[in-house]
Amino acid sequence: MTAPAFGGEVSEYYQRFRRGYPPAVGDALATAFELTRDDVVLDLGCGTGQLTRVLAPRAGAVLGMDPEPAMLDQARKAGSPPNVSWLLGADSDVGALAPALGPGRLGAVTVAQALHWMDHARLFAATHPLLRPGGGVAVVTNGEPLWLQDTAWSAALREVVSSHLGTPVHRTCGTDETSQSRYATALSDAGYVVDSQVITYDGSLSIEEIVGGVFSAMSPSQLPAAEARPAFTERVREALSPHGPLREQVRVRILIGTR
Repeated sequence: MTAPAFGGEVSEYYQRFRRGYPPAVGDALATAFELTRDDVVLDLGCGTGQLTRVLAPRAGAVLGMDPEPAMLDQARKAGSPPNVSWLLGADSDVGALAPALGPGRLGAVTVAQALHWMDHARLFAATHPLLRPGGGVAVVTNGEPLWLQDTAWSAALREVVSSHLGTPVHRTCGTDETSQSRYATALSDAGYVVDSQVITYDGSLSIEEIVGGVFSAMSPSQLPAAEARPAFTERVREALSPHGPLREQVRVRILIGTR
């Protein structure tokens, strides 16, 4: 929750427990950028491919790019649609794609729940010449972190996680209004026409899913030792049991910058 380190076991928790995206999110992106089978889409900071796979049926090719080899290994193990390729690289490497892709080749660049690790102003400038007219950048956030939601169970979870880490947990992962406003301003400054959409969905959560989601956001050094994880899970269960049923409403925010 404090460092961009998603290797080792963390990548396994990420693949198993991170929220996926409903088809409506893929439809919204396809509509916003008028994606066709002629388009290439870059999903930057793709993690284990939760959004990459949603985009695959809506474009000719999708490049899932991430700086963590373990995340890409998990993405491949989870199965790849035939038009998806996985690339090792960070936001600072986007400019290096230009010789291979050529100018104006990308229909869209998506960044899902990862922009808070990136130099967003530099990225928005670097992607601009790679995009065809009508293409653009989409910043996607898949709800609030499990430990920062406005529910009693989330507040109880926050106490358990803060106790484990020895420090309060407050990082919003770019979902807060201040970050969203900053990203929108940077997109406009880089020459994009800015718009936004919100797609909501809701569902139930199990204790296993909540604990797995928490572990997916930790660095490997922050994870409880393997033998201590059952006890951690039990602390979460005891803290959250008075607040059931455990449900969340997820707001998928899509910040759209069109070239």
